[in-house]
Amino acid sequence: MKIAILSCFYPYRGGISQFNACLYGELSKTHIVKAFNFKRQYPEFLFPGKTQYVTKDDEAVPVESVSLLDTANPFSYVSTYRQIRAWEPDVLIVRYWMSYFAPSLGYITRRMRKHCKVISILDNVVPHEQRFFDTPLTKYFLSGSDGSVTLCEAVSKDLLRLRPDAEFRVIQHPLYSHFGERIPREEASRKLGLDPKRKTILFFGLIRLYKGLDILLEAFEKLPEDYQLIIAGEPYGSFDRYQKIIDRIAKPERIHMSLKYIKDSEVSVFFSAADIAVLPYRSATQSGISSVAYHFEVPMIVTDVGGLKETVGDTGTGIVAPECTPQAIMHEIERYFAEAQLKQSFITNIRKEKERLSWKSFSEQLIDFINQIRK
Repeated sequence: MKIAILSCFYPYRGGISQFNACLYGELSKTHIVKAFNFKRQYPEFLFPGKTQYVTKDDEAVPVESVSLLDTANPFSYVSTYRQIRAWEPDVLIVRYWMSYFAPSLGYITRRMRKHCKVISILDNVVPHEQRFFDTPLTKYFLSGSDGSVTLCEAVSKDLLRLRPDAEFRVIQHPLYSHFGERIPREEASRKLGLDPKRKTILFFGLIRLYKGLDILLEAFEKLPEDYQLIIAGEPYGSFDRYQKIIDRIAKPERIHMSLKYIKDSEVSVFFSAADIAVLPYRSATQSGISSVAYHFEVPMIVTDVGGLKETVGDTGTGIVAPECTPQAIMHEIERYFAEAQLKQSFITNIRKEKERLSWKSFSEQLIDFINQIRK
């Protein structure tokens, strides 16, 4: 099968690009695959982080791709469509995660649908931070897909609200396995300058309001001094709201901050030092962070939003807090450390999930879904 994938690839960085590289690699083992990349993903003034691109000291694996699509230049929509069509794929796979991409991707998919199957992989249908134009733009994009793959049930429900007749399949997010192996906890703690005797909580990933770092900090403020917190990730926007909470915490040296984009080679040390990863999200669909936590066999505490309960609570790989409040998060953190049997139970279940959530399995289910789509 000739498979075209239109999305972000190297030299763009981040979870979407990493996912695409893994999928490209797995599909290429049994199919002819070509990656069609962005020439410009976002105009710089719209991007809230420091950079969209892999830097010189990153270790991201390059993926051969054709850089064509400039989301801010409608003329590139036409040329991208023409080049994909000229390659004559049997199927076009497109990633979709926010409505900003709907005009460019929708233009291409609505035209390519006349020539091949079009499958969208939906990270989100309803964005975490919603705006009035999200629904009409997303409907426009969805009209160009023959079928959609969602990574959790919560996104499927959002999909059906906007397109009740949608053909779709839920295929859970595979595990990232390119971050290396876990190292001894004492070694990881030493590298980060942490006290290995303290109970260690990890908040990992891009820092955005919906991810609830402020909720975790307010919970941490009430925890005893034998707890310590790692914050590892790049802030999207101002860090001031979080710094104000940190400034009033007794013994702020218990908080280790690495406020930057975490390189692939650095991920292992953060998860190896952690006893528990906390995802105190105000809203969510699924989270790529959970697949990283699975890889390093770190249990999670999550809030009951989006697909997190499905990912963590239903699989017995962590704790689902009943409320998205500092009090609820604090209670579940204390319960995790107080009930010794929880950790081993969660790790046992994580190991079962690791066997199930492989890229080979994801790709096989994706191909099976593509084959079921009737043109």
